[in-house]
Amino acid sequence: MRDRQRRLVTVRHAKSDRTAEVADHDRPLAARGRREAPSAGRWLREHEGPVDLVRCSTAVRARETGELLLPELAAAARVEHEPRLYGADIGELLALVRELPDEDRTVLLIAHNPGLEELVTLLTGTSVELKTSGIAVLSAPGGWSDADAGWASLESHVTPRPSETS
Repeated sequence: MRDRQRRLVTVRHAKSDRTAEVADHDRPLAARGRREAPSAGRWLREHEGPVDLVRCSTAVRARETGELLLPELAAAARVEHEPRLYGADIGELLALVRELPDEDRTVLLIAHNPGLEELVTLLTGTSVELKTSGIAVLSAPGGWSDADAGWASLESHVTPRPSETS
């Protein structure tokens, strides 16, 4: 049934600055990450439709990724910063997906590995490697509360880089 179709777009945060002497949660993006994030946004604008909701980890590197990625999208989306996305394991991520509002057809998650890779693998049955700024686009015929093993199909998997989208 088409009206139940959902799209889940996962984005691993852009490259972080590991030299910064701050707590992991507070690590900012590296210069490379500040170049990568807009490229991911441009790829999404060129290959995907509008996004209804963005759920972003509260980690600094994830929030900065969102701040650089979102202006590149074709239309503004509602943005929510979700503390549970930081350090979430597969069970926590699955619970977060199942809680998504039914009125939101396309949701973008900006979060971290290994959780994102594990979530994509569980939902699609396809193992993916999400490098920094890596994107996986999943589609599923059922509502968010139906999310479980094999629920979705992997539509796209890409790691956009500035030279590839300019």
